[in-house]
Amino acid sequence: MPLLALLPAPLAAPMTGSLTGAGLAVAGLAVTGLGALGHARAAQPMLGSAQLIFTLDQAGTFLNGSPVTLQSPPRLIGGRTMLPLREVADLLGQPLLGTSTQLQLGRLSVDTRQNSASLSGQGQPAGTVASVGTTLYVSARTLADALNANLISDDRTFTLTALRDGGNPLSPQARFSTDKSVYAPGERIVYTEYPFDPDGADITARRWTGRQDAYFQPGTYTVALSVTNSRGLQSQPFTRTIRVEGTPADSPLTYALKYAQPGDAFPDPQILNYPSATPVTAYGPNYPLLFSDSPEVPTQSGILYQDSVQGRARLLAYHLNGLGRPARLYVMARNIESRAVEVRSERLGETAPTRIEGLLGQVTLMEYFASSGSTTLSLMPGQSAAVYASPTLGAGSGVNVMQDLNTSGRVELTFLMLEDTLPPTGQVAQQLPYLRPDGRHVRGTFPDAVRHLRVNLSTLPTRIVIGDGQVDPAITGTDALTRQSVRLSGNYGVLYDLEVNGAAGTAVALSPRGGLYRGAMNVQDGPITQTIKLPRSGNALKPDEPVMVWRSQSDRLNIDFVPASGSNLPISLVFYRARALSGFGGLLKTYQP
Repeated sequence: MPLLALLPAPLAAPMTGSLTGAGLAVAGLAVTGLGALGHARAAQPMLGSAQLIFTLDQAGTFLNGSPVTLQSPPRLIGGRTMLPLREVADLLGQPLLGTSTQLQLGRLSVDTRQNSASLSGQGQPAGTVASVGTTLYVSARTLADALNANLISDDRTFTLTALRDGGNPLSPQARFSTDKSVYAPGERIVYTEYPFDPDGADITARRWTGRQDAYFQPGTYTVALSVTNSRGLQSQPFTRTIRVEGTPADSPLTYALKYAQPGDAFPDPQILNYPSATPVTAYGPNYPLLFSDSPEVPTQSGILYQDSVQGRARLLAYHLNGLGRPARLYVMARNIESRAVEVRSERLGETAPTRIEGLLGQVTLMEYFASSGSTTLSLMPGQSAAVYASPTLGAGSGVNVMQDLNTSGRVELTFLMLEDTLPPTGQVAQQLPYLRPDGRHVRGTFPDAVRHLRVNLSTLPTRIVIGDGQVDPAITGTDALTRQSVRLSGNYGVLYDLEVNGAAGTAVALSPRGGLYRGAMNVQDGPITQTIKLPRSGNALKPDEPVMVWRSQSDRLNIDFVPASGSNLPISLVFYRARALSGFGGLLKTYQP
């Protein structure tokens, strides 16, 4: 669950967020607000009756002894005591069926166009139904008769007691509990779910309302759970109330540093004030990066980029299909030696086809870090073969591919965009034009595809800036087709090999500095190696809403980071002191990227 959803909100006002780890919608609501929880409040099977005590012209009411607030208060209209139909049905847990023009509640039918009502088919007197603004009111007496309920009055105060609705006997039943009912502000809440289906069908979906892992403002909160079974039937909401009071246990930030899972966002309004740490550049294995990002949207079949390599190399291509018809992106390898050459693909990540730009880089990195093993092509002198061929790209859809190759001799690598009907043969390739740069994007060969950085942590919290072009300078290279010098702003495709010493008991988070960011990192913490999707869902957007990456157990933490295509730089890696923590522990077992 994103920790942003845990920020305080006024008790009477709803706040919204999303429980992204489970794909569930969330809306936090204090018990004093009604919203969509009225129905839920009567659903917990503690009493056989739902009893509503209300007073004319007062929004405050009581449901089975608990205070609730109606959005539209009971009114005296034309000498009749009138109740807001939809709200009261929701509170009593009674299904209100029908359409916007014809409603059915128990034995009551209401025509909203004519403000008329019938009870078991018998027409009711004029004035039984009334509209006040957009709120539909119904006579309290008629509503009680419709539900076979008991209505008694004492001057202007009324008590309506209705039998709880039996529901659908085939519907699943939602159930959950919390480890206790009273918590301190910022104290973690442990939820235990135990829904069931009367016929043993699978529970396939859950929907929470008001659930938060911690509340930071004192008050009383209502949490509801609905479930859906494999037949598509949904339960009534099941609810529990939580009271928050006393001395705060944690702030939103300290809570996040204890409990946030990898990929969760959390608030830190002071993040831009932290001092920066400057990593030291170290020497290590390196190899060239062949980068093809211009023209970004080719409008005809042609050669995007071409150069020759020997040994290890990384390829990165990022293009959209602007041909107006289906096309494919290819990377062709041609043996230019006089002997047989092997071309081995050691690592590959791709995203294709998609029209969602932010997905391109993130999915590619997740695939790249997850790839293992190798595949080999054997090429005779002058022979060509595709080392990469994209899926068919529809008009306007894109492809992002990052691939590490190792060759036993010199080969020529050619990036081609071809309409789907053309084969990428040598004869076709010889007739293709070289597509001119668009003047906005970059293509070229850069000598340093790996940046080895080392940093020792001392004062915390601290930040490491990546991709700003100043503290972390952009790499330079050459466009092999134009022979011009080029600069790769953002260092997209460069692998940052970051070694952090003194990391034990620290937490590290990613803070976006240039706008939208969606990417991934690979971390090695002692014996644990894991790829983290950042963020776990949606986008990272604001510097003061960082995304948790990891809590380190080891003194030396290794982070592999590649700037994600389609995302904005710079970013900061922010390190916090969290020595009192025992790490992710059991959280790692449940983390889903």
